[in-house]
Amino acid sequence: MDVTLSRLDRLYLAKIADQAERYQDVINQLKDIISSNGPQLTIDERNLLSIAYKNLTATLRSSWRTIDSLQKEALMSPRQELKLMRVQKERIEKDIDALCRDVLDLLEHTLIPAASDGEETVFYSKMRGDYYRYLAELTRLHPKEHLSSISLEAYKSAYKHALITLPPTHPTRLGLALNFAVYFHDIMRSPERACHLAKHAFDEAVFSASESPASVANLEDSLMILQLMRDDLILWHGEINRG
Repeated sequence: MDVTLSRLDRLYLAKIADQAERYQDVINQLKDIISSNGPQLTIDERNLLSIAYKNLTATLRSSWRTIDSLQKEALMSPRQELKLMRVQKERIEKDIDALCRDVLDLLEHTLIPAASDGEETVFYSKMRGDYYRYLAELTRLHPKEHLSSISLEAYKSAYKHALITLPPTHPTRLGLALNFAVYFHDIMRSPERACHLAKHAFDEAVFSASESPASVANLEDSLMILQLMRDDLILWHGEINRG
């Protein structure tokens, strides 16, 4: 049965699909919204799109890490079993690659060119950095240096824009700082640089909140990210101290 769907209809379907953990359906509905109404998404639409891609990617990356751990534990296993592990791991890598390429194509050719200054540009540029970072982790499929440099450029661009347009306590700015710090830790293997960036963002946010607590928007979201940042700082400082 053919039904003409409005933008609100598609948004509702995307929300229902999100609750049902049908994340590809969420993405499809939001792509239809973009095709029918243009590339400027509302905050609700933008967040649903981000969460859907994030959840799909997180599942695949978790699967990849599981098999990677199994491979390390099974070095003395029969050759055929090791070969089959590698086959499955390569399938997951191809799925991660395809998913990242899909969201990056949407970001680079549609969403970022149409984004308004401020949070929207920071939000999408952060996503671009994130998904190039995920690709950089898959060193077997692509040259890591090329992908990590694109990720770094995306994070730098987003962070520079965030410093100008968003307050230190803004959750989008804090989330960007956290993920940028993770880039330095995971991709560049530099817990020192990760700590420097995260601590600077953490201290700025705490100082700003203490100076003007009533002006902090989305307090719950900001506090959650600050807690994650604090946890990572403790772990990374421990790595540095252990040498």
